Parts: sequence; structure tokens; C-alpha cells
Amino acid sequence: MRVFSASALRMAVLALGLSAVAPTISAAHEGHDHGAEAQAAPTTAAPRGSSSTEALELVAIARNGRLVVFLDRAGSNEPVTDAVVEAETPEGPAKALPLPDGSYGFDAHWSEHSGEHDVLFTVTVDGSADLFPVKLTVPEAPPAPPSVGASTWAAGLAAAHDFQRHLKEADPLPLAVGGAGFLLGVAFTLLMRRRRYLPATALVVIVVTLALAPRAFAADGHDHGGREPLAHQGLPMAAPSAGGQDLARRQPDGSIFVPKPTQRVLAVRTVVTASDTLRRTVELPGRIVPDPSASGVVQSSVGGRLSPPESGIFPRLGTRVRKGEVLAYVTPPVQAVDASDMRQRQGELDQQIAITERRVERYRKLAPGGSVSQVQLEDAQAELKGLLDRRAALDNIRQQPEALKAPVDGVIAEANAVAGQMASPGVQVFQIVDPARLWVEALSFDALAGGQDATARMADGRVLRLAYMGAGLADRSQAVPMHFAVLGAPHELRTGQFITVLAAIDDQQEGLALPRTSVVRGGNGQSIVYEHTAPERFEPREVRVEPLDAGRVLVVSGVAPGQRIVTQGAELLNQVR
Repeated sequence: MRVFSASALRMAVLALGLSAVAPTISAAHEGHDHGAEAQAAPTTAAPRGSSSTEALELVAIARNGRLVVFLDRAGSNEPVTDAVVEAETPEGPAKALPLPDGSYGFDAHWSEHSGEHDVLFTVTVDGSADLFPVKLTVPEAPPAPPSVGASTWAAGLAAAHDFQRHLKEADPLPLAVGGAGFLLGVAFTLLMRRRRYLPATALVVIVVTLALAPRAFAADGHDHGGREPLAHQGLPMAAPSAGGQDLARRQPDGSIFVPKPTQRVLAVRTVVTASDTLRRTVELPGRIVPDPSASGVVQSSVGGRLSPPESGIFPRLGTRVRKGEVLAYVTPPVQAVDASDMRQRQGELDQQIAITERRVERYRKLAPGGSVSQVQLEDAQAELKGLLDRRAALDNIRQQPEALKAPVDGVIAEANAVAGQMASPGVQVFQIVDPARLWVEALSFDALAGGQDATARMADGRVLRLAYMGAGLADRSQAVPMHFAVLGAPHELRTGQFITVLAAIDDQQEGLALPRTSVVRGGNGQSIVYEHTAPERFEPREVRVEPLDAGRVLVVSGVAPGQRIVTQGAELLNQVR
């Protein structure tokens, strides 16, 4: 009995210890989101200050005892790399030296001390000097890192909390039923053996039940029973970096903080908007077609078998050819009936040639004596010559193939020639196109102003300048075909390539013209642009746009004149989270 009582007493003490530790762990950790704890501590930007004028923008960043100055154009956000930057610092005057990335820097050991520091910059650009007052606020140094013991204790508590969380996430019903059954079985067995074990058994059951009882009510709603979180009890917390980190990030209000070094990497450019009255445009489907005056097709006039030219090789796709160059030969086939007729005709011609030759020979002998006149001799010779020519032409019909020649100078765009292939009359064998002279054929469903030039946009975003050539009078699928010549056609253009033509109409509308790269899609599909509101701050603006030409859009609403809108790098800014 004493042995069992001592064992029961030790079990009770262990259970009570577990019940004492469990509330501390639960109060310190339950109710906290571990997904949030896994995230990195919020970054703190390095101490910085900015100042601007109508023409220039200056940003000064202090880091590790040095001051780096970024100077940009206020309207376009282009870096200014040929300026002279001087500063009046708390330690006296200093001159900034150009750095490889286009910024300017100088030593500033005073920036390592916390507090507010006033710096006056003098910037000289193109002989004009401007003053830029900047105030730098250096925060207090972060606290010393925690001791090893505290870290070990915190790690142990975290491990215990994770174990308890895994137990809580599991289904409690099988665990409770199994535990209750085990305890009841132990109690029943002891009762059956001796009644004197009853008090000790009841004590063990009660203590273990209290120790393992769930404390859901204490954990829900972050009720810690009056205890403070571990962070407020002196346990370690993640401290911000001493040097600070300059990372582009989206602010809670939707704006984006982009440090100047990141703007240089992303090549962010802006433009100051101005209102104007512009002609509206419509988008037309179009495709690239060859210029009729600078292209041609090669066809066979008679059916026959194709054979390569004297070089033995058919011209390949992309091969440049000259006008009159032989590209292939077509040998017409001879049918059996035609061959029989030709042999009969050859026999008749051979007989006539033999008779005429004897007559010419007789006239040549009689002509000197005056029995035959010279005229008769010449007539007989002419008749013989004609018979010989007809006989030679009849032989050439079977031997002389037709030469397929290039009608214009250009490049082989299509080739359908194979040695031994039968070519039908009127079927295209080669197509020759001059890549420098291409047209665009567009289909218009609206009444457009005649004689107006247009622009076109390719699938990869490139812009083509078009010159109006004419419009058809006959509808094609309820549309009017229009032809435009491509000015300065790039070498990558191909006939049959589909493009979008933007042609002007007579209607006019007031708005702001912006490059198409300024407009990006927001999270819910709306069109937005980014306004440069501060040297390192960009704010999204929802806009309504209409097409203006291949490179620009017309902003109808959402942006007012005089605002700085991002024209290059907006897509990259839209990816910042």
C-alpha cells in the first residue's frame, strides 16, 4: 500500500506539473496565427530625405556612414548624370562624386548618429544652380540581440506549443474514449483486487483528467487570463535590420513605395499630361499583302514536267532573284497520237525538202546558160529554206522546254517546284515579293475620311506607319477594302500576317494622349495608370481609355492635366506586392 501510494503521489505531482505548464503555453501561444509569424519582419527603409524643384528631383539616402544622392528630371524621371552636387552638412561642406550607377555619393559619418540632420544641397546643371534643403531623420539603434538562454527557453516553449497544437488539431473523440476506457479499466481492476486501492485510484483519475482537460475557453478570443503575451514578458522579438532595406512594396492604401535605386533598375519614365483635342480612331482588321507593282507570280503557260535550271537547284525560299532570271523549266509531254501525227508531218516535210533540193540543184546548173532565170533559182532556194525551218521547228516541239523566268526583282516568298512534278497551266509555281514594298489591306465597316494616313499595331506591340493608297467601291462581306502602303517596312514582315489598323475618323474628342504602355490591367480587370506623386511613391488611378493610334491611347476620364504618369515600367510596377 505504501509503495502504491508513493507511485500514485508521483503521478499526481507530474499531472499537476503538466496542468501548470499548459496554461502558460496556451496563454502565450494559442490564438496567434503562425502563418503571420512565419512572414518576414516588416522591413525598414534606410534614412532618407527628398526635395524637388520644377525641373529636378533629389533624393538622399544614408547608409553605413555614406550619403548617396539620386538626381532626376522632374517631368520624365530621367537620371541626371552630368551635374555638380555640393552639400552643407553638420560636419561642414562636402562635394559628391559621381558613382557608376549614375548617382552621387560622399562620406557622411554624422548620419550614423540618431536624430534629425539638416543638409542643404547645391546642384548645378547646364550652368544653372538650384538649392535643395533636405532633412534626414536617423532612428535609434535597434536593441541588443537576446541572450542564448532566453532564445533556448523561447524555442522550447514554441516546440511545446507546436506539440499541443498538433494534439488539438487531431480529432479529440477517439482520444477521449480510449483514455476514459483505459482509466476505467485500471480502476475496475484495482477495485476487484482490493478495496484499499480505491482512494489512490480515484485521486489519480481525477488529477490526470484535470491535467489533460482542454482549455479551449481560455484560448478562444485571445483571453490569456490576465497574462501578457510572451513578447511583453521580455521574450525576444525579431528586430529590424540595422542598416535598413530598400525594397519596393505596396502600401496598405494601395500606393507603391519604389526606392530610387529600384527605379533606375526598372527604367521608370514619366510624362506630364496635357489636354488636347484629337481625332477619334477606329480599329480595323488588316493583313499584309504584297505591292502589286513590286511583286509577281511565276506560272506555266502549258502543262508539263518541271525540271531545275542549269544550276541544277530550284531557288529556295528567301532567295533574292533578278528580273529575267530562269527559275525552272517545263517540258511538255507528247501524247501517242501527237507523236504519230508529228512523224507523219516530218515524213511529208522530208519528201518536200528532197524534191526542192533537186530542183534547186537543177536550176543552179541551168541558170548560167540562160535556160532558167535567176528569179526562178532564188524562189526555189527560198522555198527550200522555209521547208528546212519548218522541219527544225517540228523537232524542237519535242525537245525545247519552256523557261519560267522571274517577272520582277525580289525575294522568293512561295515555292512549289519539285523535280519531276507535273505543272498545270495557270498554276503558281513561284511567288516573288519585294520585302521593302508591302501594303496593308484593311476592311472598314464605317465611313472613314479618305486620304488619311493611319498606323498599325503588330502582335508584338510594334508600330507601323501607313500611307493611304485607296479604297474600293465594291463591298467585300459588307465591308469596304482599303489599301495602305507600309512606310519603312521592317524585314520581319510577312505576307498574310494579320495586324490591327487604326484609322482616323471625322469625329473629334478632348482628352489626354498617353502611350499604350502606360495603361495596365488591375486585379479586377480595370484599366489603371500609375501617377508619380512623390520621388519614391506611385499611386494607381483608374481610367477610361479609347484607341488613338497604334502607339497611344486617349484617356477620357480618371486623370487630370498636369499629373505625372508613368509611361515606361508601369507593367513592372503593377507586379509589386
